Amino acid sequence: MIYDLHSHSNASDGTLAPAQLLAHAAECGVDVLAITDHDSLDAYDSLEDASPNMRLVTGIELSTSWNRMGIHVLGLNVDPENGILRNGVAQQKKIRFERARTIADRLQKCGVPDSFDAVVEIANGDYIGRPHFAEHLVATGVVKDSKTAFRKYLGAGKAGDVRHGWASMDEVVHWIDAAGGTAVLAHPAKYGLTKKKTRALAKDFRQSGGRGIEVVCGPQQDSTTAYLARLANDLELEASCGSDFHSPEFPWSRPGGFGPLPADVRPVWESWQTNSR
Repeated sequence: MIYDLHSHSNASDGTLAPAQLLAHAAECGVDVLAITDHDSLDAYDSLEDASPNMRLVTGIELSTSWNRMGIHVLGLNVDPENGILRNGVAQQKKIRFERARTIADRLQKCGVPDSFDAVVEIANGDYIGRPHFAEHLVATGVVKDSKTAFRKYLGAGKAGDVRHGWASMDEVVHWIDAAGGTAVLAHPAKYGLTKKKTRALAKDFRQSGGRGIEVVCGPQQDSTTAYLARLANDLELEASCGSDFHSPEFPWSRPGGFGPLPADVRPVWESWQTNSR
């Protein structure tokens, strides 16, 4: 069984509609998929049940912060109709909208004409993220490609890197718990932290009520997987895995395109009974 518990549709910053994402994942051999859009459950509002050959686990990726840096938490196997989670998502969307306004203002100070209205139109929904700003910068000729947009304007430490304002880690874990889900620390190896700081982050996440950690996220070195597996066992965290898929244009993150979980960890799905389709 191939479990891919981290993917994105065009309800956030992916390029495929939810139904297209399901079909693509099935073609890639995925048996169980979670669509985990950023601060959004919209994919599940417009999506019919998964095909008979695939199980769909309801999920979301919530933004929070730790030591003043942006961190993501996956909510897996949640009830998408839960009122507490829905209210939390509405709060996050409001914060994200205000953040987009701040990004546009900062870019304008860097000489980029006001981009807010154009980016809202590009996003075509409640979710507005930095990839939408990158798309606008490319379309208007400010930069040649998305990579350059992040390097010059949107990446870590640049004018468009606005991360403050998210709900606390305790809050987002509470929303996930209230919705009957499992809170999982997303892609801990991708925050650029030392092993010591990664462990500190995971410990604080555990103390906030988090129950899992993403041991495998897309292609990664075996040594990274082994370290995260040890960390999961040391802190008694369940193990999750996913591709972090966004687009077929990025073949390195295709659905199911990652190595297996180590045999000595406890998979997050072993305790699941409900909230799947």
